Amino acid sequence: MFYNSRFYSIIHNKCPRCHEGDFFVTKSAFSRHFDDMPDHCPHCGLNYMPEPGFYWASMFVSYAFYATWTLTTFFIVVAWLNVDLNHYLSGLIPTLILLTPLFFRMARRTWLTLFVKPHLATAERTENESSHRKSGVNSL
Repeated sequence: MFYNSRFYSIIHNKCPRCHEGDFFVTKSAFSRHFDDMPDHCPHCGLNYMPEPGFYWASMFVSYAFYATWTLTTFFIVVAWLNVDLNHYLSGLIPTLILLTPLFFRMARRTWLTLFVKPHLATAERTENESSHRKSGVNSL
């Protein structure tokens, strides 16, 4: 069930339609060419660049990731563990810089995933097979 979800393609760097082809050329977000993307999915042929400037709005998704990270770490470190705010901020800045490639890639995958319906052929096939078994129909 998790395999056919939109969340799977965002987390695992996969095509939002087929969940097979890689979304970025490199597997790691922390490589020199972390932002290189193929033009199309190598498996299903989905166009990763639907129109010029398509990923412009993904910066707002990235902002949401940064805000979530900052608020979560603030409540854990400052409010719960009672660490001084200056120490927290001095540790927050390097972590935000280090997480930039990861959030950049996740924001692009999330943005395209919002507009592409996943191809659920595998899930539909298993649902059809289970409904045929329940009704007593044999499929060849």
